[in-house]
Amino acid sequence: MYLVKKGAPPNQAHVGVPDGLHEEEHGRQGFSGPSSHLYHHHPPTAWSRIEGPLRPRAFTCTELPTADHHSADGRPTVVLQSPDARVSLSRRAETMPHFVRNADGDEIVFVHRGHGRWETEYGFLRYEPGDYLVIPKGTTYRVHVDTKGEPGLFLIVETPAPVEMPDRGPLGRHALFDPGVLTAPELAMPPEDAHSRQEWEVRIKRDGDYTRVYYPFYPMDVAAWKGDLWVAKLNVRDFRPVVSPRYHLPPSVHTTFQAGGLLVSTFAPRPLESDPRALRVPFYHRNMDYDEVLFYHQGSFFSRAGIHAGMFTLHPQGIHHGPQPQAIAASQTKEQTDEVAVMIESRRAFTVMPECDAVELKDYAMSWSRP
Repeated sequence: MYLVKKGAPPNQAHVGVPDGLHEEEHGRQGFSGPSSHLYHHHPPTAWSRIEGPLRPRAFTCTELPTADHHSADGRPTVVLQSPDARVSLSRRAETMPHFVRNADGDEIVFVHRGHGRWETEYGFLRYEPGDYLVIPKGTTYRVHVDTKGEPGLFLIVETPAPVEMPDRGPLGRHALFDPGVLTAPELAMPPEDAHSRQEWEVRIKRDGDYTRVYYPFYPMDVAAWKGDLWVAKLNVRDFRPVVSPRYHLPPSVHTTFQAGGLLVSTFAPRPLESDPRALRVPFYHRNMDYDEVLFYHQGSFFSRAGIHAGMFTLHPQGIHHGPQPQAIAASQTKEQTDEVAVMIESRRAFTVMPECDAVELKDYAMSWSRP
């Protein structure tokens, strides 16, 4: 369809919003398809109440118990699920006594807390907070925890589609992060416990069920490898956001990985817009094609009040969301953000697992209305 104007909207989106009006973007295909900008007299989030499944929700992940926290034999706890992605939370206080292999899909692991080593068939990767580890489907691995530090806390995103880096278009393939900053595993001598038992267990997950395979030798016995399918690591400090001093760019410019109907984006520290007429906070929108989940890793989250590290929010497709009033006021005196957060978008709707009920902020949907 062709461009239509009614009333007197600004010519440039996200710039020069008239005083007393609130800009909303109504679009398709995330932020890359057809769209219109509507200028409201009231914020679209200024509701008096919400009833039904589309209400925005927030959860305190750090308070959620997981089966693998106190038992090295336990499994991660699933918190969200859709046909496009399965999101789990994992805690590790000690090294895993067995290996796992996911035959259901690729995994993107984000390290929120802890230090240690990820042992894979391709070798070892040291991990620390802020690391992404992309683990191809069918990779055998286990986690070694540095016992002198705090337990590991991991956000795991499993997807049936292969994880890829998105096409950067005119920005080129070196934007946001150069593939050269990705870290590959290093082959090394077997760990100290490699000969501590007569039998080693590998648990293979397929359709959610586990098959246990036992070997009379240490199964990580790869002496050499080559190829373009391997476990990769990226730390958020190597992520270089695309910014504009005169225009607030949409969240899609921060897309880090994609897999079918799944998008994973990284919000890293970046300068705010310097043009006094440009928006400095995310614009109101009703993402019609993706459920949006934001996991808060560290820093001061400039578009949200009352949010702290280790929480995640869910904004289902179809319901408005955007900055809270406190964030709009605070943005006027800031020159840059200092937040680190991970956004997970699913084209098909997420189901929140019942385990999350105990750690939900029940009044989050009304947080836009509170002073």
